[in-house]
Amino acid sequence: MTDQSDAPIDVPGAFEDDLDLPGEAEATDSPDEVADAVRDIADVPAVEIISTAAVHLMSAAAVKCGLADDPGAQTDLDEARKLITALAGLLTAAAPEISDSHARPLRDGLRTLQLAFREASPIPDPIGLGPGEKWTGPVT
Repeated sequence: MTDQSDAPIDVPGAFEDDLDLPGEAEATDSPDEVADAVRDIADVPAVEIISTAAVHLMSAAAVKCGLADDPGAQTDLDEARKLITALAGLLTAAAPEISDSHARPLRDGLRTLQLAFREASPIPDPIGLGPGEKWTGPVT
């Protein structure tokens, strides 16, 4: 009898080429495409990157607060709390760097989200203990 412990196992329908591994698509980008992407991000001003990140956090928090098309299926106040707190931290830290003209509308949006969160909560947090209020102060 021969030892077949090192022989490959044949599994019907399993081919390595068919596996969709995470990051595989990115690995096929040409060096020129990667260089273009790096150059593109290098040309973007910091205020635009900060504002874009804030808008993404704001949009996700709005959905999680139930302010989207399907509030019954999309509301998740635990996730909304995390997103609003992250947004408050980002805006508090970045406000001196991005100027008042950029920070003011973002702070207004944050305040609106904090109030929407309070309204959506079955048991509202006490004033000053809501999401992000550690960074923004009490919101009423």
